[in-house]
Amino acid sequence: MNNRPAPAPAPAIDILLGVLFGVILTKAEVISWFRIQEMFRFEAFHMFGIIGSAIAVAAVSRRLLPPPPAPTLCGEPTPTADASADDQTGRGTRFWLGGAIFGLGWALTGACPGPLFILIGGGISVMVVALASALAGTWAYGYLRSRLPH
Repeated sequence: MNNRPAPAPAPAIDILLGVLFGVILTKAEVISWFRIQEMFRFEAFHMFGIIGSAIAVAAVSRRLLPPPPAPTLCGEPTPTADASADDQTGRGTRFWLGGAIFGLGWALTGACPGPLFILIGGGISVMVVALASALAGTWAYGYLRSRLPH
């Protein structure tokens, strides 16, 4: 017999906040391919300002708010990785290499993973290919994780 609790359905407020966030990102042109290309070409400050604001809000939030309890699907405590624990070289390879791969995908598609859903919802159906690629990359990492240096 399975003793796992059934996952709770998403409350309506979460869905409404997600839709509102999507509208805000769309209106602020955060999902615009042209804005993203401007950023990567260092032609405009628009995206750098938004990303910098997000980093500032996240940093303050991390210091002021306690971490929420996030159990696994089985109800066990979620293991957290120590950000200061680095690879054997101490050079942060996993961070800069992972960031470089993420940035390359972002530059090629013109969208990071979060706005992919907003773009698809906004009728940019070609982003289904980018979403499928992101999911394939996630699956490949999960499959190869035990053989990769951590």
